[in-house]
Amino acid sequence: MLLNSIRYRNFKNPNESLAWITGASKGIGRALAIELASNGWKVAASGRNLDELNSLLNKNKECSGNIYIYPFDTTDESLAKEVYTRIENEHGPISLAILNAGTHNPVDGESLEIKSIKRVINTNLTGTVNCLVPTLESFIARRSGHIAVMTSLAGYRGLPTASAYGATKAALINMCEALRVEVEKSGVVISIISPGFVRTTLTDRNSFPMPFLMEPKEAAKRIIRGLESHRFEIAFPRRFYYFIKILRILPYTLFFFITRRLINKNKG
Repeated sequence: MLLNSIRYRNFKNPNESLAWITGASKGIGRALAIELASNGWKVAASGRNLDELNSLLNKNKECSGNIYIYPFDTTDESLAKEVYTRIENEHGPISLAILNAGTHNPVDGESLEIKSIKRVINTNLTGTVNCLVPTLESFIARRSGHIAVMTSLAGYRGLPTASAYGATKAALINMCEALRVEVEKSGVVISIISPGFVRTTLTDRNSFPMPFLMEPKEAAKRIIRGLESHRFEIAFPRRFYYFIKILRILPYTLFFFITRRLINKNKG
């Protein structure tokens, strides 16, 4: 089977496998870096905030020897490729890339701002593509590797306050759906990670109730279990996932009835 060409077999016995995580300075990315490094992985941790990346090392002494920091902004195309090359030159081939860097600004249709929407698109979509392309090129040439792209349950249907964020995540889901079968013949696995609400600095910006809110550490454990299976869609929590899936197949009349109620409830 093609999946047997993946360099690692067991996430808790990785045999010095190297993971690259973008957006690793905070939230889910940070939790993933700690979890993988604690299990023996070498982790190249990237993010824009050098102080936060340094604190990742300083506050996690037990696994810091397995973590190497590479600060950069994923929206810089040439820098993304340069960082990828530096990581492999300094630590060997990357076998797992978790493209997690992203941002979120809740928006209201009555006060849309082009600058704000462009910032979300440049970070979530363009920034991810900047890292995806050099990774994919290297993995295909090597005929091995696993790429996991951070999407969101918000990408499954248009939800209030998420018109910019959800649009970028929907685009990433669509892209990965197409790429999954196109690259599997080259021994490359592509997965999407679609969490619900996880407590981070981004969700702290939300002013509405967030059902099934989860801590980053628990989210990281669920993601790793999903990556071990090599399945395409890693989505959680299950109850919220099923609710969103139902919304996805509802006719627009019912869907808009529900979202109107959500808007009115939040404003009330």
